[in-house]
Amino acid sequence: AKYLAQIIVMGAQVVGRAFARALRQEFAASRAAADARGRAGHQSAAASNLSGLSLQEAQQILNISKLSAEEIQKNYEHLFKVNDKSVGGSFYLQSKVVRAKERLDEELRIQAQEDREKRQT
Repeated sequence: AKYLAQIIVMGAQVVGRAFARALRQEFAASRAAADARGRAGHQSAAASNLSGLSLQEAQQILNISKLSAEEIQKNYEHLFKVNDKSVGGSFYLQSKVVRAKERLDEELRIQAQEDREKRQT
């Protein structure tokens, strides 16, 4: 009984240490991600939270390398038509395409606003 109790206590200590280490790592990763979002700008981070997509995710979905309104529109129209339910597409993917376009349009709006503010100062 004494050895069983010692094994249980030691096991609990090992699990407790592992949990604490994992918690510290997660906290550090969370802080690093928050710092990265802070550098990207507060408005951009807010837009990511509202749309549920990061800028990078939206660019991947629409296969956009740099923000260009024409390229965004062209890729959006193509992907929207390809994923139309009436031609055997997926409504889920079509909705992802729409959300990605909304996120990229919002980013273009934010950049245009920042450019106007820079020119005024």
